[in-house]
Amino acid sequence: MPRIVQLYRTGGPEELRLEEAPPAEPGSGEVRLTVQAIGLNNSEAQLRRGDYPMGTAHFPTRIGRECSGFVAAIGAGVVGVEVGDEVSTIPAFDVQRNGVYGEWAIVPVEALAKVPSCLNRLEAAAVWQPYLTAYGPFVEHTRLQRSDTVLITAAASSVGRAAMQVARLFGCRIVATTRSTEKRKTLEADADRVVVGGEDLIEAVMTVSEGRGASLVFDPIAGPGLGALAEATKPGGLIVEYGQLAVEPTPFPLLTCLRKGLVIRGYTLWEITRDSVRRERAKQWIHDRLAAGELRPTIDRVFPFDRIVDAHRYLETGKQTGKIVIDVAAGARQ
Repeated sequence: MPRIVQLYRTGGPEELRLEEAPPAEPGSGEVRLTVQAIGLNNSEAQLRRGDYPMGTAHFPTRIGRECSGFVAAIGAGVVGVEVGDEVSTIPAFDVQRNGVYGEWAIVPVEALAKVPSCLNRLEAAAVWQPYLTAYGPFVEHTRLQRSDTVLITAAASSVGRAAMQVARLFGCRIVATTRSTEKRKTLEADADRVVVGGEDLIEAVMTVSEGRGASLVFDPIAGPGLGALAEATKPGGLIVEYGQLAVEPTPFPLLTCLRKGLVIRGYTLWEITRDSVRRERAKQWIHDRLAAGELRPTIDRVFPFDRIVDAHRYLETGKQTGKIVIDVAAGARQ
């Protein structure tokens, strides 16, 4: 019998329980997928731990928003997909009803995207959370030019790696940050300058930007470091906070914002995925660039489904440079 992952309480990775479960039937507007691969995200570890800033879990619950697979069954009213289609999921649904950790999943049809032929099943599970998170700030919220410099913090994450690829499409100069000296070499392949740990961030940005500062700062950390980010931003620039990795409070750099006329705004991909027009526009933009080979998901490490607990342990080490993927198809049971 196929298996799914259930979560019965908050806690460490060991709280992820693999259980046998017969496939459910899709409801109206839904499809059932035979899952081939699962992409892990930090937000899922936050939900598991009980510190997810966007909501709390109600137990028992399924978990996971990003997977690739084949359409196995179609509910009433579904159009645009057929049984056998190869698809991946866009994070645009209630994870507690439609979690994708498992050998099967039920998801709304509007959360599906056709997989470009150039991607394998592992890459297809690593697309939407990273590229949609970068899409809003880089494509819809700014008008980047070749002369612009962008600052990407926590750049070794799957979102950071995706953002660097998108920035390169616009011909921008890139300053990337990481806490790890081991990750410097990996990031140097895509960035003009990599800042590690306590190195002078403001000096690095000003050098790369020839004294102008960063046009766009893309940051999931917040905390006390926001002041330095503001100092590194050019007058009239944009700082996008898309996460809260710092445990300390985030002081608002008021005087710097007043002096430079900065915009600091929060962002999540839900801005895109909950708006049907923006979601379809983003899907097309990302799909076209994947198909053209201009974007390519970065996979750090692949785990078998039986080791999903180990995969979550690895996720929490922060050692990855790209996406952690679970290869479900390699060991699926019928």
